[in-house]
Amino acid sequence: MTPVVRLYWLIALFCLPLSLVWLHASLGGTYAPGTLAAHPLQLLLFLLTLGWTAVGGYDLFFSPSNLRRNYPVLANIRYALEKFRPEIQQYFISNNQEERPFSREQRDLVYRRAKNLSDTIPFGTERDILAEGYRSLLHSINATHLDESHGRVTFGGPACSKPYSASRLNISAMSFGSLSGNAIRALNKGASLGGFAHNTGEGGLSPHHLKYGGDIIWQIGTGYFGCRQKNGRFDDGAFADRASRDSVKMIEIKISQGAKPSHGGVLPAAKVTQEIADIRLVEVGQTVNSPPSHPEFSTPIGLLEFVQRLRNESGGKPIGIKLCLGHKHEFLGIIKAMVATQIAPDFITIDGSEGGTGAAPVEFTNRLGVPCLEATYFANQALIGANLRDSIRLISSGITASGFDMLEKIAVGANAVNAARSMMLALGCIQARSCNTNLCPTGIATQDPARERAVDVEEKAQRVKNYHERTIHSFLELCGAMGLEDPDDLAPEDLLRRSENIMRSFVQSYAALEPGQLLSDDIPASFKTDWDRAQAAKF
Repeated sequence: MTPVVRLYWLIALFCLPLSLVWLHASLGGTYAPGTLAAHPLQLLLFLLTLGWTAVGGYDLFFSPSNLRRNYPVLANIRYALEKFRPEIQQYFISNNQEERPFSREQRDLVYRRAKNLSDTIPFGTERDILAEGYRSLLHSINATHLDESHGRVTFGGPACSKPYSASRLNISAMSFGSLSGNAIRALNKGASLGGFAHNTGEGGLSPHHLKYGGDIIWQIGTGYFGCRQKNGRFDDGAFADRASRDSVKMIEIKISQGAKPSHGGVLPAAKVTQEIADIRLVEVGQTVNSPPSHPEFSTPIGLLEFVQRLRNESGGKPIGIKLCLGHKHEFLGIIKAMVATQIAPDFITIDGSEGGTGAAPVEFTNRLGVPCLEATYFANQALIGANLRDSIRLISSGITASGFDMLEKIAVGANAVNAARSMMLALGCIQARSCNTNLCPTGIATQDPARERAVDVEEKAQRVKNYHERTIHSFLELCGAMGLEDPDDLAPEDLLRRSENIMRSFVQSYAALEPGQLLSDDIPASFKTDWDRAQAAKF
């Protein structure tokens, strides 16, 4: 018998009766409300011992917890502290650089820019600039000034008849259902105010995405929500109807997601309300499964034929694909299919393995996929090596909080950057990491109306706009500090990374290709094995 169990029996068998006797004697046998109120100490002692006995009795004899059976009552203190451990860690223990996925420094920067407060820091950097993997840039004595026009880029290849001029920073994919209606509306109004694009996520094109007329990138996932037949196959008519909207500027076919690549989703029946059913074109009260792969194609050639199909049915709008880089030969198989069919997407979105989601298996989040910078660099080099780079834009999607986060992705090959969690931070997210519980304390990642009301659409839309504007400004300032005339002049050699106590440029660490080199007999060893293995007719 543990000491705590002995203490439990001591209180249960001796202290509880004694406290009851003392209470009875004090009240003189009269338990009227007025008499009880006149003896609060005796009443409190009795209630405490009674509560201890009841909780301890349950813990000893009925609790499934080993710890509670050996440490009745007191073990509950341990579980209570454990529940608040993330908050204690975040508020009192972690320094400005330790937390993941966004450090306190990154969160504070987003909050300050969203609120239009000063974003300067005093007394020097807190970063260890000599640490392995530290990334930095080289400035120029001949600094330049880049105006805001350099913060945009045009999407649309030779087959696109409706090109789109997009910001270099846009809102990454977040579905209604994952986020609350108020959060989606605030993001869309922010996009409208700031002139940048808002990706719907795979949950469908909802009225919340359309409310304020912000530019939309409509994402089509494996569930084809908003453009599906009852059997889960693609519905051309439903797609054409929604894709024809003026606010829909581009369409993105989601193949995989950084936080959970090659993993389908399940929308439980209890969450399929009438509103969700109408948006996703599913049955009310029925569980909806998103398969891990697309029902409409199973080969690289099939994917490109699907791209062409959507391009035709959308009236010539830019069509892209989104994926987290996995087996490199599979991505190169898509490249080979482009060469063979002469069909190419207008853009490719590369999602890094550090990407976020409302909910994903731990193993998928922690162990699958290639990090954003490496994946963006590889995709860029593969397109260069196949003479396809000029007609295809690259979007890079990973952790982005600052102008530097944007710049490093564009330096290794991206034309634009998507950000999701930093836009949530601009809305007021505190990184509580309760997105998968429907208990988001800020009302952003929840479908609970009582919590959702906390998101003031007008105010938060302005914060999203402010954050975007000041981050673009920071990005252009950095480009000017490097002496560049245009962000398109950024190159992988501009990004430095400390390795073995020496600063090396990205091209010194990773192989680069010459234009058309993959189509020649002179393929570098770092690409040759995967290129030889790649097939246009098979993933």
